[in-house]
Amino acid sequence: MGAKHAAGGVRARAREVMRAEVAAVVQDLILERGYEATTIDDICAAAEVSRSTFFRYFPSKEDAVLGAALDSGERLRDTLAARPLSEAPWVAMRRALDPLIEHYEAHDERVRSLTRLIMNTPVLAARHREKNARWHGLLQPEVARRLDADPADRSDPRAHALIAAALGCVEAALTAWTSTDRPQALAPILDRAMDVPLRHK
Repeated sequence: MGAKHAAGGVRARAREVMRAEVAAVVQDLILERGYEATTIDDICAAAEVSRSTFFRYFPSKEDAVLGAALDSGERLRDTLAARPLSEAPWVAMRRALDPLIEHYEAHDERVRSLTRLIMNTPVLAARHREKNARWHGLLQPEVARRLDADPADRSDPRAHALIAAALGCVEAALTAWTSTDRPQALAPILDRAMDVPLRHK
């Protein structure tokens, strides 16, 4: 049983590495050529994979462009769950977003260019919002818990409102972050959007 689990873990890690490599190829191509001008065949040629292999990793070109961002909802939920219960729910949500913001800032110029392209390409912006809708569902039980609300009570709008407001602030911050070619830190922009004091103030 242990050997099976180990083999499964190796395969899962190999799959994640391959997904990341293909996503990086897709992102490089669309930054160079533009989204519409980049075809699946172009991607497969550059990544040296077949079409069937590409679609085994990603259901669409849009999903490949967004890459790891699509898989970040679980990490955001787990980070929020680990925040102290003494924090106000809004502050806990802001702090839970720190790893996501750090990911954006770690690859500053490339990620800024990619984010700008996503925000300005309708089909990618739509997929980005679908991702936010999925995150909304993942976060709702934990936010409801912090609000002393019943996660199953659909008549209580508070958890949904808080999540929608937070993710809206993230989108507004990303739009502002990519609005100019001048390098700027993303965290203070999100702090301003969410009106949370800077951590190192």
